[in-house]
Amino acid sequence: MTLIVGVDEVGRGCLAGPVYAAAVVMGEKQILAGLKDSKLLSKQKRNELFELIVSNCYEYSLGSQDNKEIDQLNILNASLRAMELAVGQLKMDFKKGYIDGPYVPKKLLEQEIKYKPIIGGDKIFPCISAASIIAKVSRDQYMNELDNRYPGYGFKNNKGYPTKEHIGAIKELGPTPFHRLSFKPELYE
Repeated sequence: MTLIVGVDEVGRGCLAGPVYAAAVVMGEKQILAGLKDSKLLSKQKRNELFELIVSNCYEYSLGSQDNKEIDQLNILNASLRAMELAVGQLKMDFKKGYIDGPYVPKKLLEQEIKYKPIIGGDKIFPCISAASIIAKVSRDQYMNELDNRYPGYGFKNNKGYPTKEHIGAIKELGPTPFHRLSFKPELYE
């Protein structure tokens, strides 16, 4: 069986928290029922599929970049770095990789394995859909923990995205140490 890896990230458009990337190794023809882009699934379905993926994939790993790294590198470069970290932790040999989006991280281009960037790949390739779900559920768990530490920001509901409630909390309470100060800096003036 030919093994392939799918890579995707979540959390690019957030005001707070890290960006997460996941790399999931699956068989090239492996099918897991119900896989699709994590944004198109309910929370309950994502959690169910997370367990299915973890139980049935050959391997998975996560990479992340926190808000300070995002502020330093910019969100695109931090996302690509998170992808590099996720792929770099894999132990299994796979023959090719598919990455959601238009870019292949630089360090992955230097490898012998060929990675193909695919815009909307999380809707096309099951391995990318699986990575999307693993990254989303993992990041959501992190943001739920952050909500316990900073309850006034609604992280449990907004996951760090710029909702009206979240923006109002920033204006009232100021930023937490987990906010990305380079994204919408006018909010912090």
